[in-house]
Amino acid sequence: MQLPQTHYGWDDVNNLVSMLGVAAPAGLVAKIPSPSSGAIDIGPLSFRAYGLMIAFGVLAGVWLAQKRFRDQGGNPDDIISIAMWAVPAGLVGARLYHVITDNQLYFGNGRDPIDIFKIWQGGLGIPGGVFLGTLMGLYMGKRKGVDLRAGLDAAAPAIPLAQAIGRWGNWWNQELFGRPTDAPWAVEITDPFVLADVPEQYAGETLFHPTFLYESLWNFALVGLIIMLTRWGRVRRGRLFAVYMIGYGLGRLWVEALRIDPANTVLGLRVNIWMSIFLIGGGLWWLLSGGPLRKPGDTTGRDAVPAVASAGAHANGTDSGTDGDDDSFWTTGSEGAEVDLTDSSLDEAALDADGVPEEIVAGGGTDPGELERELASGDDTTD
Repeated sequence: MQLPQTHYGWDDVNNLVSMLGVAAPAGLVAKIPSPSSGAIDIGPLSFRAYGLMIAFGVLAGVWLAQKRFRDQGGNPDDIISIAMWAVPAGLVGARLYHVITDNQLYFGNGRDPIDIFKIWQGGLGIPGGVFLGTLMGLYMGKRKGVDLRAGLDAAAPAIPLAQAIGRWGNWWNQELFGRPTDAPWAVEITDPFVLADVPEQYAGETLFHPTFLYESLWNFALVGLIIMLTRWGRVRRGRLFAVYMIGYGLGRLWVEALRIDPANTVLGLRVNIWMSIFLIGGGLWWLLSGGPLRKPGDTTGRDAVPAVASAGAHANGTDSGTDGDDDSFWTTGSEGAEVDLTDSSLDEAALDADGVPEEIVAGGGTDPGELERELASGDDTTD
């Protein structure tokens, strides 16, 4: 038997409150007004608010990543160097993702492909930005010799912080809102060109779910969760980024289901819903593979990061089980120089008098005899 479809609005909630004998709060906000313009004018200068929100988000994210990387014993300047490449790559990835998944906006009758380059008008796909930006960050981090797991843990709450702030650019552009609602936090859309693109069944509506606000608040909460897990100190190194993937995927899943803007679909579901499912699944696999929590003997960021920085080149031995992962990718030497101490083909001429590879000794900052004693004892603290 099919149940009748009933629409419950904010008036129904007020009626319920009245029935319970609770007075409604005075001066309750009836709507969230939209800006009259997408630009912020300061004297003769005009700035696109969409771009400013993204810029503020990036600055806040880089600041938080620096602080967290320093707390793990790393050099915060490395975050700046990596961000100089990862942020532009992320913007390119975000635009490419949007153009690919919403190609009908740029190609076909009445469309101009030149609009692809008008980023200030909106149109950045976060999944593409996170994917390409993370790849570039890992590549640059490996080249610089930073501990990648420490870097991922540092970036885990920094990325959703940037997203939470950047989402307000959608408010300035009056875009990416959800279904109509009469809730007091509904966003009012006033741009006639935007309203003209609203699906036919919602024609005449001006109050909609502020999905930009929902996603922004969700991401702020995700930042808090990851920071709380960091202070708890039980999650294995590098796995906090998996927590970000799961958390962002879950939030985007229900927010995307509210949106009414035109989008391509696969098997009846919006592409971004499939992407959210992929993020949740990939994050769960990463988090749970080998166990999400630290085990006795696991290293911490402060144990591993200074060892890389002081040696100048990382001595990469066999994984002793400190994190249950293969260290060959996650840790590497300065500017990409890596020495595998388990390689029996090392030329004896490359060893100094104490039997330590000259490439390590040349890096300076570490006593060769101390390195030899650590290697002989089998203590692999360089994670």
